[in-house]
Amino acid sequence: MNKESRFSSGAIVRYPYLWRWQSDKGREHGEKDRPVCLAMALPDPRQKLTHLVILAISGTSPLDEQSAIEIPSLEIRRAGLREHKRAWLTIGEYNYDVLERSYNFDPAQEPQGRFSDKFLLEIQRTLRPLLQAARGRIDRTR
Repeated sequence: MNKESRFSSGAIVRYPYLWRWQSDKGREHGEKDRPVCLAMALPDPRQKLTHLVILAISGTSPLDEQSAIEIPSLEIRRAGLREHKRAWLTIGEYNYDVLERSYNFDPAQEPQGRFSDKFLLEIQRTLRPLLQAARGRIDRTR
């Protein structure tokens, strides 16, 4: 299986997600690998690159100021998140990375699961205003 098909939109992988509060403090690295959703994996065939919009998954309820959606139990199972009885997908911020140039993404890993197309569309609809407003992006390409 090639990189492009393994790491397509909806895949659940492990990644050292950098939270906004960490970035605001000048940190450049996430504290630990955590499950994340590749909410969008956008191939650029001309440059032979894959742009990633990465959302953090947490088993901890979001804080009042955090924008998140609860992951339905069936999607938790599809995503391979069996260690979580409940889980949330943070929507108010995201990491941006480029698969082929990333210092943070492990291309040797296999996705642990994948969200259904229906749930992925819901995630992308919820994320769209954030992307259009150009807010919440934490650039991991530097």
